[in-house]
Amino acid sequence: MMKEEIGSSVLENVYKAEERLKNVVVKTPLALNNNLSAVYDANISFKREDLQRVRSYKIRGAYNKMATMSQEDLGRGLVCASAGNHAQGVAFACQTMKVRGMIFMPLPTPGQKLEQVKMFGGSYIDVVLHGDTFDEAKDAAMRFCSENEGIFIHPFDDQAIIEGQATVGLEILEQSKEPIDYLFVPIGGGGLAAGVCSVFQELSPQTKIIGVEPSAAASMKKALEKGRPVLLEKISRFVDGAAVQQVGNLTFELCKDVLYDMATVDEGLVCETILSLYNKDAIVVEPAGALSVAALERYKDEIKGKNVVCVISGSNNDITRMEEIKEKALLHAGLKHYFLVRFPQRPGALKTFVIDVLGPDDDITFFEYTQKNSKEKGIAVVGIALKHNEDFTPLIHNMKKYDFFVNYLNNDPSLMNLLI
Repeated sequence: MMKEEIGSSVLENVYKAEERLKNVVVKTPLALNNNLSAVYDANISFKREDLQRVRSYKIRGAYNKMATMSQEDLGRGLVCASAGNHAQGVAFACQTMKVRGMIFMPLPTPGQKLEQVKMFGGSYIDVVLHGDTFDEAKDAAMRFCSENEGIFIHPFDDQAIIEGQATVGLEILEQSKEPIDYLFVPIGGGGLAAGVCSVFQELSPQTKIIGVEPSAAASMKKALEKGRPVLLEKISRFVDGAAVQQVGNLTFELCKDVLYDMATVDEGLVCETILSLYNKDAIVVEPAGALSVAALERYKDEIKGKNVVCVISGSNNDITRMEEIKEKALLHAGLKHYFLVRFPQRPGALKTFVIDVLGPDDDITFFEYTQKNSKEKGIAVVGIALKHNEDFTPLIHNMKKYDFFVNYLNNDPSLMNLLI
């Protein structure tokens, strides 16, 4: 269904969805963030969907979709695929409405999200782990529906789902005391973006809506470049709430002429943002929940003096991921570096490295070395933390000067597998 066929009815349906959801979802705060407002000399407010009942906005679309279905369809058994947040929304709705659900999730789904899904769904849902990505889990869910006559609850490419997510946009406009100049929205499959685009196009057309994706899973950006949804052959799963290989056909149509711009954010910057929000504001977000804030720096000149809203989409973060998040943040900031280092197999080699190669503020944080008796020199993996970016150049110079340097590993895609 094309945008022109549904555009006139969307807003009316969004108001109906808002009424349907009024006793189900939390009207989350739209709160001014003093720290970032000072940094960017703008009024930066957060729409706190991380404070939603299932800790993300996804409950809105899932419940709205199921509430519009017939009893006959509900009785056939509901099926969904999700990297976590949509699954929690469906699970919550299944238990609330007393209907059965089968939920397919990728095998690498963070344990925290998996446990939350089981908790919200209780005895009304079954969880199946399948595939490495959301798209692989979705394919398995679709096959299950075909073989068992189940009803598939799409996580984003469905009109009722989009209208449920669009209630976020209604709330933002109801809560804002001033006209909104910029709205930053995270994008995975595009359901939230399509919803707020539909609302703002009618009620606040002057607002510039900026979609934000992880750079390693930029399916909407690619779709806009090609003029149609495109299947990305390979994506990174790190920003799991937005790691989608292909945006929806419907979400693309609703977004393509309304989005002011698309921004992509590297994983390291996402991690820096997660840590900053926690340390400065005591806000816990998942990687996808940090996307909208991480994009602000790119638009710092445009947003100066403006009223800006960032949608904080979710907070379902697994504490076991924090070591990786911290590591990626330091790597992105240029304060952590990994090398292959050649050590002569003689007494005092490490002392020489510490005294003559390292700077006064440099610190060894990782060291893995196995002595080889048959070789004159052994290779070690060494991690070094710097206090200042500018200390990197003299470090490299000294390593080469004293013949310790073999290779620089920060750009090696397998580095995280070695460390975490």
